Amino acid sequence: MTFDKQTRREFSLRSAQALSAGSVVNALAVAARAEDHPPKPAKTFRLWATSDAHVGTDLRHHKRESLADAIRQSERGGDQGGPPFEWDVALHLGDSSGNQGSPKDDEGQEVVRQFGAARQHVREQFYNLAGNHDATFADEETQWWFRKWLDPTGENTKYSGVDAKNRPYPVEGTWERYTFRVGNLLFAMMSDRNDIGPPVGRGARGGYPAGAVTGETFAWWKSLVRKNSESIIISAHHHMLKETTVASGEWEGFKKTKDGKWQSNYHGYFPQGGPQGASYLYWIDDKPDAQAFETYLTENPGAIDLWLGAHTHTNPDDRKGGRGHVERKWEVNFANISALTKCHGHGHSTPMSRLFTFTEGSNQVRVQCYLHTSQFQPQGWYVNAECVIDLGKPFRMVV
Repeated sequence: MTFDKQTRREFSLRSAQALSAGSVVNALAVAARAEDHPPKPAKTFRLWATSDAHVGTDLRHHKRESLADAIRQSERGGDQGGPPFEWDVALHLGDSSGNQGSPKDDEGQEVVRQFGAARQHVREQFYNLAGNHDATFADEETQWWFRKWLDPTGENTKYSGVDAKNRPYPVEGTWERYTFRVGNLLFAMMSDRNDIGPPVGRGARGGYPAGAVTGETFAWWKSLVRKNSESIIISAHHHMLKETTVASGEWEGFKKTKDGKWQSNYHGYFPQGGPQGASYLYWIDDKPDAQAFETYLTENPGAIDLWLGAHTHTNPDDRKGGRGHVERKWEVNFANISALTKCHGHGHSTPMSRLFTFTEGSNQVRVQCYLHTSQFQPQGWYVNAECVIDLGKPFRMVV
């Protein structure tokens, strides 16, 4: 059979049209299959970091439930327009108490009651540390109040309501220092030791603000870091390390009067209590300005991925000392979480918390700031304080 030129042209045109139509049909079929089987969203782990509820202070001054309000807002939204948000695990990094002396049972009972505001989460999803205001006096049973009412290891379930068997991620260690794991995240939780007694800890007038740990805790942390280089290590203490975030340098907790004398500002001024270190982790045992953690990280940059602390209450835009709330030093990310309280802190306190979202397979973490009142900006997410931090390795939910 032979074809004339016109027939060949018509044949070519018809072939092209058929091929084009087939491509469209095939593309539509692929799209339909994609709609039937959409790609699964990447797995995420959402860490809600809180601190410094100072429950007794807010309740006493304004009948405000600093801890319970934040929990209700996270689950159901706030009464000033703040949206609810999802989270998997929450940290409270110390200063549950607002007491200037040794905390008492009535405040412990109130803390437990306010944890009971949760409806979509259980008590065991909250992991706690002791801050300087949670400490008991040196002549009392060591840190009895924190151990009884906050109880991270679940040894006093009758009082705290914490049952170790219900932890989503089991705790290993003691009330003073413990770990838990989420995939390849390793949390190293260290409580403050303001109970040691003057000049390190509580004096006759109340708690000294400078941070403290024991030499045993530092040795534990150093060993943990050395043995877990394959993990994403998140260290947590009530205090920040020296000169890492807002107002964490020497004497930055105070201001001077017109005649050149120091007075309280971010922190209470106690001349006998290592005041130059009031804003950071200052003591190891009785050694002032020890800087053991800082020296280790200087010599081993990137040894951990994130240090979470609190203690200095201020608004999210404050840059005292030329540093903000989230900074990077020694190839480590540092985040000051403070604070949930509105009433404790010489007028600086702006109730807020942070949400860290870890995504499967990514080494980047989204950090969001939630304002729990509208005193600084409208209640809810404060976009100006949002950022992304880099980890040393990708997050893995299953290892």
